[in-house]
Amino acid sequence: MSQETSHTTEPNKDLRSFLLLALGSVGVVYGDIGTSPLYAFREALKPIAHDGITRFEVIGLTSLIVWTLTIIVTLKYVLFLLRADNDGEGGTLSLLALLSKSAGKHTVVLMILGLVGAALFLGDAMITPALSVLSAVEGLKLVMPHADGFIVPISVVILILLFLVQSRGTEVVANFFGPITAVWFIVMAAGGVAHIFDDPAIFRAFNPIHAVTFLLQEKFLGFVVLGSVFLTVTGAEALYADLGHFGRRPIQWAWFVLVFPALVLNYLGQGALVLKDPQFATDPFYLMFPGWAILPVVILATAATVIASQAVITGAFSMVRQAIHLGFLPRMEILFTSETHTGQIYLPSVNSLLLIGVLGLVLLFESSDALATAYGISVTGAMVVTTIMAFEFVRVKWKWSVIVALLLLTPLLALEMVFLGANLLKIHDGGYIPVLFAAAFTIVMWTWRRGTAILFAKTRHADIPLSSFIPSIERKSDHAPVSVPGTAIFLTSDPETAPAALLHNLKHNHVLHEKNIILTIKTVNRPRATEAERFVAESLSERFSRVEIRFGYMEQQNVSQALARLRKGGLKFDIMSTSFYLGRRKLVPDAKAGMPNWQDRLFIALANSAADPSDYFRLPANRVVELGSHVII
Repeated sequence: MSQETSHTTEPNKDLRSFLLLALGSVGVVYGDIGTSPLYAFREALKPIAHDGITRFEVIGLTSLIVWTLTIIVTLKYVLFLLRADNDGEGGTLSLLALLSKSAGKHTVVLMILGLVGAALFLGDAMITPALSVLSAVEGLKLVMPHADGFIVPISVVILILLFLVQSRGTEVVANFFGPITAVWFIVMAAGGVAHIFDDPAIFRAFNPIHAVTFLLQEKFLGFVVLGSVFLTVTGAEALYADLGHFGRRPIQWAWFVLVFPALVLNYLGQGALVLKDPQFATDPFYLMFPGWAILPVVILATAATVIASQAVITGAFSMVRQAIHLGFLPRMEILFTSETHTGQIYLPSVNSLLLIGVLGLVLLFESSDALATAYGISVTGAMVVTTIMAFEFVRVKWKWSVIVALLLLTPLLALEMVFLGANLLKIHDGGYIPVLFAAAFTIVMWTWRRGTAILFAKTRHADIPLSSFIPSIERKSDHAPVSVPGTAIFLTSDPETAPAALLHNLKHNHVLHEKNIILTIKTVNRPRATEAERFVAESLSERFSRVEIRFGYMEQQNVSQALARLRKGGLKFDIMSTSFYLGRRKLVPDAKAGMPNWQDRLFIALANSAADPSDYFRLPANRVVELGSHVII
């Protein structure tokens, strides 16, 4: 009987877990795309409204929106890209990590693409909170016509509070994300259904011929409209980046069962409302609801936009952590806000930077209308980058032929390039903002990558190979260093040469510990390292050992915990008689270095701002010794 019960409850438990993951994905994964109806349809109508809005234009525009959602989100992301993962993790940098070893001559191109894609996503993480919160709060004008002067201050207060609570973590708040966003989608669907039969002709939007005809007849104006239509799929990149949090199937089911139907119904409802009376084009989303419901909908919309903002902020934290571990950014302080979910992290410096950028955008543009023009470039640019990298993925990992890959991905890339071109027309109306953000982030990441490579090359000429250093130092002579009890662990990035801290310790203190461990920390090109590959340890001599600890790029690099497990595995040392030796370099710019002077100074500033390695690697603070040196770069 008990066995029968366990067989019955196990599927129920699996089903409950699956449904909870699907519900959670509604809040986190689809929060951004779920706020697009607030402004996307309204912005797309504006270019064609100057000479009056015709029925043909409304149906054609609605058809464009429906088929953009179908092709870009459903086909590309939900059905295709969610299968292109790196051990369950998605996103631009995950693809870059996966492809970097097998790219060959394309490595540099892929690296630049990966950096640009990551930079565009970080720019998106600044624009999304500003635009989403502004568009939600602006609904107050329908309830209080004289509320114009309060929109920006209220938005600023909401955004400041949002960024202030980041340090407390999202574990508790996240439990409410899914249900609130699910209610939001249901309300949007209900609003659409209430008006969808105002003019049943709106159902003709399901025929893609109306979208194509609209573009052909409107010509250049239709091209301009495309830039606003693309606002309907903002958040699709976050969908891919959050793959590791929920898994493919829960995300797919949430899309097909709730999110996609709700979005389509809402856009059809907005279209039918404008068909009935073009005067509703001023704000078709909020005007779908009766007067008594507008204030509750504004409050719900504000909650939904805060959740959408939370999703991209969390995504930015994850993206920066990946960039740090893959060597594109200097070490930063990473705080883990959950004991059970390692993905819930908080980066104080990134949080501050995002807050400054978001508040700057709100104060500069002051309305969602003005800010919407700046939005599309970062989204379309990131999507183009992902499609190009997906081409390499299907060839390398799925073994598709070049012809098959081109046949399937070229039409998609061409469509996205058209959308990107349409958004580039807005470059002078605020579109320069995401371009500047992306350029700045790309320069920072490229400078750090290039600078660390130059620094490594410059220090190599003074390095002493361990193979020759160990026999010479262990040879008994009158000048041999004094042997002291205990274990010394020297952290180094090059396991083949004697660490600078070891050489400085010998030079200035003239001592050598009984046991010496040359420790290297390596990030593998997977989200998580397996326990079998976590450690590589070898004995070099009676007094010297070499240890390599491996972490995935999504893992906390806690060296103390890793060494504790290594001791259980057979490496003998007493942590209370162990000292950790770190080399600290003071960098001096050199006009003859491999980078321009301004880039030298940027690299040095980044290096100086890096988190202390003893904190970053979770070393016992009272067991760390730092020895410094000057390096000209």
